[in-house]
Amino acid sequence: MTTQKTSKSSDKSSLTSKKTDGAWTFFTNHGHVMILLAKYPEMILREVANKVGITERAVQKIVADLEDTGFIKKEKVGRSNHYIPILNKPLRHPIESHKTVQEVIHLINSSSEKT
Repeated sequence: MTTQKTSKSSDKSSLTSKKTDGAWTFFTNHGHVMILLAKYPEMILREVANKVGITERAVQKIVADLEDTGFIKKEKVGRSNHYIPILNKPLRHPIESHKTVQEVIHLINSSSEKT
């Protein structure tokens, strides 16, 4: 029997960074950061780093790359930042440029919500 998660915070706490022991993954760290920030725009970068399994400094560089290329907009909320992905942008590589960021994010994040 499965139970459905009812809150974003319980969803977020269930995320764990699993080491791949040097194995490759289908998505880059840029993709992993984007996927997390699309679902949790309030997530602090230290937590993003923890979930992705990279350093906080690496996440800061990735966020700067995404911001510089127009894939993320940083918004100040009180004393913290929220990161708003620009979802209607096409993916960058010619092979997948016919798809948008939103299509990939939706595919990944919607499947993680199923029980």
